[in-house]
Amino acid sequence: MTRTARRTGRPMQVAALGVTALLALSACSSSDDSSSTDANSAASGSASASASDQLSGTVTVFAAASLKESFTTLGKQFEKAHPGTKVTFSFGGSDSLAASITGGAPADVFASASPKTMKIVTDAGDASGTPATFVRNQLEIATLPGNPDKVASLKDLTKSSLKVVLCDKTVPCGAAAQKALDASKLKLTPVSHEQDVKAALTKVELKEADAAVVYKTDVHAAGDKVEGVEFPESADAVNDYPIVQLKDAQNSEAAKAFIALVQSAEGRKVLTEAGFLQP
Repeated sequence: MTRTARRTGRPMQVAALGVTALLALSACSSSDDSSSTDANSAASGSASASASDQLSGTVTVFAAASLKESFTTLGKQFEKAHPGTKVTFSFGGSDSLAASITGGAPADVFASASPKTMKIVTDAGDASGTPATFVRNQLEIATLPGNPDKVASLKDLTKSSLKVVLCDKTVPCGAAAQKALDASKLKLTPVSHEQDVKAALTKVELKEADAAVVYKTDVHAAGDKVEGVEFPESADAVNDYPIVQLKDAQNSEAAKAFIALVQSAEGRKVLTEAGFLQP
């Protein structure tokens, strides 16, 4: 009995040692695999972050004239955050910009002053993805500094003694102004219709007109060159501003990054400081 016990005891000890060794090897291997996986994940994350920071080249943005000051600021911020990039802008009437895009003009991003003008681009199949509203804008009357004609309401602009300028009805600011006039059942005969909001504002700045119906943001940007007069009817004609990457974008990664900046907290700060409303 004693011999049998001794004979069976030795194999059991050897087996136990073998199992212990295997467990140790397995643990070591598992530890090595885990370390390797962690290292690979870290390397992958690092490479991804590095890739996002390696934007380069030019991103071309077509944007409504009323976005000029705020987008110029954001463009500089973008270039600073991504060395090696350059943002070029084409500002103008949204309808003209939309026509240029559908006509084949090279651009990466389109920011319009109304969904209607954005629809020109989406209907033509020239947008990549769905446009997103990033800000809103409201109308205001711009008068000469000091408001010498004592303009206090939209109705005051109908006086025959005043030279008033409006944006063309095909332009978002002109369409909004007409909507406000229609809601008030007012008729206004302007001395001229301008192709974008900046052109309308310039008429007042140069004293070629007594007043113009423009956006709050443009009055804000003009500083002491004009005086702003708010009117309640403007609440019925607030414009949504959509932005989208274009289908034939030559620099799609930079285009996505610029749109992300516009929609970020930093972008919203710049836009709201310029007088835009949140969507």
